[in-house]
Amino acid sequence: MLHFSRWKTTLIWLAVLAGFVFAFPNVLSQNQLAELPDWMPKKQLTLGLDLQGGSHILLRVERADIEKERLEATVDDMRRLLREEGIGYTGLSGNGLVAQVRIRDAANVDRAKEALNELTQLINAGLLSGGTLREAVLDEPQPGLLELTLTEEGINHRISSAVTQSIEVVRRRVDELGTTEPVIQRQGSDRILVQVPGFDDPQRLKALLNQVAKLSFRLVDRSMPAEEALNGRPPATSEILYSMDDPPIPYLIQRRVLVSGENLVDSQAGFDQRTNEPIVTFRFDTKGAQRFGQVTQQNVGFPFAIILDNQVISAPVINEPILGGSGQISGNFTVESANDLAVLLRAGALPATLTVIEERTVGPGLGADSIAAGETAGIIGAILVVCFIFIAYGFLGLIANLALIFNVVMIIAILSVLGATLTLPGIAGIVLTVGMAVDSNVLIYERIKEERRGGRSLIQAIDAGFKRAFGTILDANITTLIAAVILFYLGSGPVRGFAVTLAIGIVTTVFTAFTITRWMIAEWVRRKRPKVLPKGLMSDMFSQTRYRFMWLRKATFLFSAAAAIASLVLFATFGMNYGIDFKGGSIIEVQSKQGDANVADIRSRMSELNLGDVQVQEFGSPQEVLIRVQAQGGGENAEQSVISKVRSDLEQDYTVRRVEVVGPTVSGELAQAGTIAVLASLLAILVYIWFRFEWQFALGAIIATVNDVVLTIGMFVITGVEFNLSSIAAVLTIVGYSLNDTVVVYDRVRENLRRYKKMPLTELLDLSVNQMLSRTVLTSVTTLLALTALFVFGGEVIRSFTFAMIFGVIVGTYSSIFIAAPVLILFRLRPENFRAGMGKEQEDEKEKEDQGPAPGVA
Repeated sequence: MLHFSRWKTTLIWLAVLAGFVFAFPNVLSQNQLAELPDWMPKKQLTLGLDLQGGSHILLRVERADIEKERLEATVDDMRRLLREEGIGYTGLSGNGLVAQVRIRDAANVDRAKEALNELTQLINAGLLSGGTLREAVLDEPQPGLLELTLTEEGINHRISSAVTQSIEVVRRRVDELGTTEPVIQRQGSDRILVQVPGFDDPQRLKALLNQVAKLSFRLVDRSMPAEEALNGRPPATSEILYSMDDPPIPYLIQRRVLVSGENLVDSQAGFDQRTNEPIVTFRFDTKGAQRFGQVTQQNVGFPFAIILDNQVISAPVINEPILGGSGQISGNFTVESANDLAVLLRAGALPATLTVIEERTVGPGLGADSIAAGETAGIIGAILVVCFIFIAYGFLGLIANLALIFNVVMIIAILSVLGATLTLPGIAGIVLTVGMAVDSNVLIYERIKEERRGGRSLIQAIDAGFKRAFGTILDANITTLIAAVILFYLGSGPVRGFAVTLAIGIVTTVFTAFTITRWMIAEWVRRKRPKVLPKGLMSDMFSQTRYRFMWLRKATFLFSAAAAIASLVLFATFGMNYGIDFKGGSIIEVQSKQGDANVADIRSRMSELNLGDVQVQEFGSPQEVLIRVQAQGGGENAEQSVISKVRSDLEQDYTVRRVEVVGPTVSGELAQAGTIAVLASLLAILVYIWFRFEWQFALGAIIATVNDVVLTIGMFVITGVEFNLSSIAAVLTIVGYSLNDTVVVYDRVRENLRRYKKMPLTELLDLSVNQMLSRTVLTSVTTLLALTALFVFGGEVIRSFTFAMIFGVIVGTYSSIFIAAPVLILFRLRPENFRAGMGKEQEDEKEKEDQGPAPGVA
């Protein structure tokens, strides 16, 4: 395995060179990128919204709006069809999903059914849905009473069409803002995800996104004053609408739409030449211009209402016919509101109301701070890990560090090429990879030293070390990879970024360990012809340990069981401090514009807004404050009103740096997805270990891992650390790390079961744990060094995440030694089962091994 042909060497270093080439653009500014030759790659890492600032908004098409619109349209169609046939009717009305009408003359019932059958015809469901569907069914529950019931599949089809149409309208509206590379895409059957990087006015963005912007021109009803209609009963052909003034003015408006906004081809903000007030000019297409000219010609001297989403913008009197196909809308506009109205009219109306059910906004200042904190934590963590490994292994540590540098470069290169989004948890994923990447090299080095102590020559020991460590490294990393993949598919936003970087880091770690590290060691052996392995300060620290871990198994079982039961009892009685991801509500992070923030003053202001339970606390520096507001219980719109109230109350003295709003719908879904993610990862890893080992190992690994998860939950309960979506990512990573540790121990147990057939199981387990103790300690220390750097320097946003990870590494190390190994005794493992399961090739290999006396355990 130490021989590398020229083409293998060339391919390995071409891969490393490609990594540097594709990662290189990330250290350049935009001006420097433009100066690069055309053949050089220029793609940089895509920064997530939490790093560059911007808004993440999840919109939902309101099913109730679609149902109401379809019911009204069905009632209108029924009226039209019956009138066209001259059929008398009464009681035409709609309620819920049912429109009904009573036919006066029983002799006309069949004719009425035939006429209304037009509304029950099969329609094409489109290319995506495929096939046909029926939007309504006709029944006669009583003689002469006809009911048209809207079907579920018909409503779903209309919702799907509304989402498709809304995406295009939203895209046109967002493009008008001049933002760069917005993400607008369908999510599920009735949702639209909008991500706008770098946009620092989320309130304006939301106003543009969830306003239907249905423009119409209708006549004012002059048959009675609006006040009289309010106190009495307005005519059936008219309705009361209010102006946008403060206080609003009522108008009696005819229901008939004379001209609609669908005929607009352009709309621009401008200024009135006479008054210099902001206005909005508009222009119709040919059909709209003809209709507009005809209507104004017929109604000279009458007031004409311009209506946007059932609110009267203005109601000017028509002084003369408007025949040019253009006009202007005046009202109490500011420059910005005139611009926004022009944008809405140009982009077109939405087919239904879009409700904001989730919002996450990060200001550009906080994004820059997060980048700086992530870079600082990454650099410090890398320095600590590099120094520790060099101290531990000397020259071999230097080789491991070079492989580690190449590893990180390749991660950045792959992220750049794939166009993956780097988030703050993604940076945490890279730092965690730095800590865990050392594990592969530690496993290889420890195995080489073990083979050397067994009497092999140095070259044989190196060759055997790489060969025998490969299976262990593969098994250990696949368990973490399974957790990362499940996290990616069931997570969202920044958590997905963490899963991507962790998964890529696992792949590059295995690659660098078995190509680059092996090549460098092979080259060192070829050039220097060494006789002994280089040593570091910790090379022999654990080589002769003979601790009797199994002797403590009863005490550790009792302690673990007590801790787990206590954790479950605390969880059931007190519960965790759930974040808004799981219980809904709002988080607003603000920074004082001058001096330190006055927490007491903010708390007093919030109590006056009647928002329910509000928590105000210092967050990081004395200038920054985090405000948590409970879920309002009034639906999605109630959550949005909280943000508006808090912003308007604090914006004079504070800068809003971050906003997160999770409505009740999304919070329930996130809680469900998080639970499924943990259970699915445990099940998938159980199946993998069962396949790779034996059922006893699989159950032992799951028992140890469940213990880690339960203790982690207990930690969240006792400390009161907020449990949010990032905490799910932490738990899943703990699952992967714990299993990584457990699988390494189990791999050695399996090997020793095949080698020492007559050794008592307790001694064999002690031997296996002691043999892997050096690797366990060194890997835990390097991972903890990286995580500690993240915890101290990574900023407040990911502090709870890294705290959970630190705890998880500690309990994971504990469980792999004191739970996973001893629990095998309960399952009564038999060495002969493993001997019998060995293939011919393995038997031959074992015969060649040194068959000296088995080492004892003191």
